[in-house]
Amino acid sequence: MAISETGGDAGTDIVYRSDCPSRPILDQIADKWSMMVMAVLDKPTRFNEIKRRLEGVTQRVLTQTLRRLERNGMIVRRVLPTSPVGVEYSLTPLGESLREPFGRLYDWTVNNADEIRARQMDYDQRVQS
Repeated sequence: MAISETGGDAGTDIVYRSDCPSRPILDQIADKWSMMVMAVLDKPTRFNEIKRRLEGVTQRVLTQTLRRLERNGMIVRRVLPTSPVGVEYSLTPLGESLREPFGRLYDWTVNNADEIRARQMDYDQRVQS
């Protein structure tokens, strides 16, 4: 479903409503930790390895993020028959399908970061004056 700024029929305008079913999903995919977790899952990865790779994430937040991603069908959790028991996470086909659009967003962010920082500094100077 494309988002139109000019409006449209009732079916198109549902994305603007607070009860639109896409809102919780967009909240999940737009969450910084969710996208970062999905970015590090290029292969099946254990919990502690994910935590080590994501500087600044707490164990609690990572656990919540992994549960939400699993609930939404983006990742799968597999218990490993090791001693002690281990757990690894990997992307599902649905989660894998987000790699390309996320990659484009990431590339855009990197390509425009300097300009965005310059505009932020300019704005901050204007507001403080």
